[in-house]
Amino acid sequence: MTASDPTRLAIHGGQPVRSSYLVYGSPDVREAEIREVEATLRSGWLGTGPRVASFEEAFRRYIGAGHAMALNSCTAALHLSLIAVGVRPDDEVITCPMTFASTANVILHLGAKPVFVDCDRETLCIDPDQVGARITPRTRALMPVHFAGRSADMTRLLAIAREHDLRVVGDAAHAIETQHQGRKVGLLGDCTAYSFYVTKNVITAEGGMVTTDDPEMADWIKIAGLHGLSRDAWKRFSDEGYKHYEVIFPGFKYNMTDIQAALGIHQLARVEENLTRREQLWRRYVEAFADLPLVVPPEPPAGDRHARHLFVILLDLERLRLSRDEVMAALHAENIGTGVHYRPVHLHPCYRERFGFAPGDFPAAEWIGERTLSLPLSTKLTDEDAEDVIRALRKVLAAAAA
Repeated sequence: MTASDPTRLAIHGGQPVRSSYLVYGSPDVREAEIREVEATLRSGWLGTGPRVASFEEAFRRYIGAGHAMALNSCTAALHLSLIAVGVRPDDEVITCPMTFASTANVILHLGAKPVFVDCDRETLCIDPDQVGARITPRTRALMPVHFAGRSADMTRLLAIAREHDLRVVGDAAHAIETQHQGRKVGLLGDCTAYSFYVTKNVITAEGGMVTTDDPEMADWIKIAGLHGLSRDAWKRFSDEGYKHYEVIFPGFKYNMTDIQAALGIHQLARVEENLTRREQLWRRYVEAFADLPLVVPPEPPAGDRHARHLFVILLDLERLRLSRDEVMAALHAENIGTGVHYRPVHLHPCYRERFGFAPGDFPAAEWIGERTLSLPLSTKLTDEDAEDVIRALRKVLAAAAA
């Protein structure tokens, strides 16, 4: 092969598919957000104020929940939700190892124990068939992860929770638009936590939200997210005049700012339009990859709605002579950015050393973790960008064929 050979991988000296790098997860920020941030800066109200309140109300209406509380991250949202449902030191919380570390980290922050249940290899979500065997007298809550935008099987998980008197906190970091049997996942369980991190379907750079229909939980989370200050504290710098605040309990510095909310207000306004665009990209990818040595997780059942947050492929390593990481490196050389979601939590040193986890403990999560690769799916992608992704993956996997 020569350098001009179109089949020669860029990592081996060939010509890259793209001349410029396609950043994975690059956010789609438009003029409306930029103008809103500028107006926020000019207003002089940069912290938690009227734009946060507007964003909370818009998100509450979008989900259809009784209450929505904006916070500075999904991690904060999960943390406060677990406290709100009564998780305390030495309790156990059941979740899945196929997730980002914060899902399990917040359980440790409370002095509780994460109890992992393996996932389903097709859905990538927690396997309801295995949950019952992990419930003990110390189990306080279930924390299902709606992976990549697909809902966990909430019908079965909620039934298990009712049977064992457990609370349910949903990790919907990937799942703003997600529905289970016609209902938004933010309406299922006691609390649901969302993420507006820079790669998400709605972004505020960093940020999170909790939805709940329980007014007492909502009130507690609202106060706990701002140092445990009394409700009047939210008005102390408003046009209504100074209000003395009282510290009701030692809370957290978890509040969202108006600068963040300025982004979220306009991002949320386009959420359905953006989902339509990601659906188009998704269908093009599925069509283009049908004959390649990989698996695209199947569509959700009728009545469910996928948020199309991550386009995850599972490489058929038995038909390839390259590992997942080697495929990623080759795509990087072709100027295509990719992601890994995720290396299973139980294999990270923190969890291996603390709980004695080892390879083989959760075989489905480990099987996925070795093969999973996420391709660009942002609404910032043009059709030409998507075709570059397709050409690059086809080029790399053709060269990698066993």
